[in-house]
Amino acid sequence: MDERIRKLKELVEGSGNIVFFGGAGVSTESGIPDFRSVDGLYHQQYRYPPETILSHTFYEQNPEEFFRFYRSKLLCPEAKPNAAHRKLAELEARGKLKAVITQNIDGLHQAAGSKTVLELHGSTLRNYCERCGKFYPMEAVLHSGGIPRCTCGGTIKPDVVLYEEGLDSAVLKDAVRFLSEAELLIIGGTSLAVYPAAGLVQYFRGRSIVVINKTAVGGNPDLFIDRPIAEVLAQI
Repeated sequence: MDERIRKLKELVEGSGNIVFFGGAGVSTESGIPDFRSVDGLYHQQYRYPPETILSHTFYEQNPEEFFRFYRSKLLCPEAKPNAAHRKLAELEARGKLKAVITQNIDGLHQAAGSKTVLELHGSTLRNYCERCGKFYPMEAVLHSGGIPRCTCGGTIKPDVVLYEEGLDSAVLKDAVRFLSEAELLIIGGTSLAVYPAAGLVQYFRGRSIVVINKTAVGGNPDLFIDRPIAEVLAQI
């Protein structure tokens, strides 16, 4: 076993209050594309940059183009939880992991069995009518054409946080509380480049920070493992 993974295993076993903070890299091994890697969505060519398409202004002004991109690139109904998702759910069931704080919108942590999941950017699994508030599952958007419509005629909007939109204050408050109380913080599959979400890490006051990511991130973690996160967590 890699000495770094052995150290991680020791840190996990010695902690009773772990928080996991994750990003797109947690789900890439489930076949969901990320955004900022070399071959991620932001480096592919579209009529508009992804940052523009996924903004509130673009959603309001060009809804058909927004939903065309959204269906083809952000909805992955066939994706299944990988070893990272399953290990985190197992750690929670053992009482060691207190919360998963995720920037992902795919719902795979819950699918793996995690109960306390704080979704900073919302979820593709939740959709609602902007006119009457009626709830719709992902399939209502996936299998619709053009702009998805409610039975009342309103637009069905995904419950995801677009650029220019603020994060949910209640979710942020809970995230700060869990981070400030944690003994061990594991950061995985994220470059910590997206704010304000990435700024939450500063609220951690515990003993150790572990970063598991293919590329280095800022700061000075106590342990850095530059390997795929599912491969790493499967060994602890």
